[in-house]
Amino acid sequence: MFLVVGFVAAVWACLVPFAKANTELDEGSLGLALLCLGVGSILAMPTAGALSTRYGCRIVLTASSLAACAALPLLATVSSAPLLAAVLFVFGAALGSADCVMNVQAVIVARASAKPLMSGFHAFYSLGGIAGAASMSLLLTLGVTPFDSALVALAIMILAVLAAFPGLLPYGNPAEGPAFAIPHGVVLFLGVLCFIVFLVEGSMLDWSAVLMTEQRGTGPGQAGFAFASFSLAMTIGRLIGDRVVARFGRRAVVAVGGLLAAGGIALATLVSIPAVALPGYALVGFGCSNIVPVLFTAVGRQETMPQAVAVPAITTLGYAGILAGPAGIGFIAHHSNLPIAFLIVAALMVAVAVSSRFLQD
Repeated sequence: MFLVVGFVAAVWACLVPFAKANTELDEGSLGLALLCLGVGSILAMPTAGALSTRYGCRIVLTASSLAACAALPLLATVSSAPLLAAVLFVFGAALGSADCVMNVQAVIVARASAKPLMSGFHAFYSLGGIAGAASMSLLLTLGVTPFDSALVALAIMILAVLAAFPGLLPYGNPAEGPAFAIPHGVVLFLGVLCFIVFLVEGSMLDWSAVLMTEQRGTGPGQAGFAFASFSLAMTIGRLIGDRVVARFGRRAVVAVGGLLAAGGIALATLVSIPAVALPGYALVGFGCSNIVPVLFTAVGRQETMPQAVAVPAITTLGYAGILAGPAGIGFIAHHSNLPIAFLIVAALMVAVAVSSRFLQD
C-alpha cells in the first residue's frame, strides 16, 4: 500500500503539465489549484484516522486508495479550472486518507513486531514514486495519451490494491478518548520534528532545480538531477534503514541523519560547482531517509495520547510541512536570497539532530 500511494502521487506529478495546458492556467492560478490538493489532504487525515478506528484499516485504506486511483483519468482530461480544483481537493483527500491509514496500520504492525520495520515500509513509498514516474514518463514518451496512460496506471494500481487486500487489518487502533485532539506533549514534539523533515523534502522537490539553474548555471535539463540524487539516496537509505536502526538505535539515526542532511544542504548551497552540489543533495536524501520512520515508530510507543489520534496528528503535521516548506523558501528568498533560505533550512535540520537526545531508544 505504501508503494501504491507513492506510485499514484508520482503519476499525478507527471500529469501536472497536461492539467495546466488543458485548463490554460498560468503559474499563479495553478498554484492555487494545487493548494486544493494539500488542503484536501490535511482536512481528511484526522477524519481518516477516526474512520479507521471505527471501521478498520482494511475498509478505509481500500476505499481511499481506490478513490485516489480513480481520480487520475479525470486529472488527465479535466479542462475547467474550477473542476480541476474540485477534483484535486477530492484527490488530495483520498491520497491523504490513504497515507494516514497506511501509517496507522504500519505503526500497529511495527509495535507488535520485535524488530524495526518502519523504514522498510517507507522505502516502498519511495520505490512507488520512482516506478510511477518512470512508467508514466515511458508511456508518454512512446506517444500514449495522458488519459490512456492514466488508465494504465489505474489498472495496475487496482491489481496492487487487490493483492494487498488480504493483508490489510480489519481493525484499527482502539477507540480511546476523543476522535479528534490537538497534539500535545511528546506527540507535539514528534510532530514538529516531522514537520521540519517534511519541510526539507518539500523544499528539495520544489526548489532544488531552481537553485541549480539560478545559482549554479546548469541547464534546465540537468537541474532535475538534484532531486533525482536526493530521491535515489533516500530510497537506498530507507531500504537499509531498519538494519541501521536495529544496530545503532533511534537516537543515533536522528542525530547523524540530521547532521548529514544539514551538511548536504550547506554543501549544495555554498559550493558553486554542480558536480559537488549533487552529492550534497544525495547527503540530504540519505540523512532524511530514516528520520520520519523513526518518528512514526516513536509515536507508536508513546502513551501521552491515544494512538487513534496521535498517528493522524503527526501525519497531518508532516503534510503541513510539505506545504509550508516551498512557500517559506519562496518568502525568505524574496526578502533576501535563495541560498540564505536554504541555509535556514539547514539550521532547522541541526535542531532536529540536537533534539535526538530527547528521544527514547
